Amino acid sequence: MQPIQLFDLASRQAEWLSLRQEVVASNIANANTPKFAAKDITPFKAVLDSSQQIGMARTNPNHFASSDLSTDLNVDVHDAPLNDEIGRQVSGNSVSLSDEMIKMGEIQRQHQLNTSLVSSFNRMMLMTVKR
Repeated sequence: MQPIQLFDLASRQAEWLSLRQEVVASNIANANTPKFAAKDITPFKAVLDSSQQIGMARTNPNHFASSDLSTDLNVDVHDAPLNDEIGRQVSGNSVSLSDEMIKMGEIQRQHQLNTSLVSSFNRMMLMTVKR
């Protein structure tokens, strides 16, 4: 029987969402700062792909497989691409408040989906244990 790694995956995504929210909030806070470049982080799919590295070889099928989901997040904070509508402002700032608010909405929806899935899965597990 394979271990259930949904909770590890949900925890990893929650950490990623928290970091992305912090970066987006920093962008919004610095919207009027001269020469501030908007930042973004590595997409979650890339974080997952980098964590699915080849583990140790198993010489016997009864050996435990290693869990790569417990490693730290491998997230890179980088300058966000320039928005075509506003480009770089006269002050040198590249923050687009409309883009940042869209990102905040995405973060909120992903967080709600994450918590709903974990809650549903937890209820399902509790129902099977009760029987």
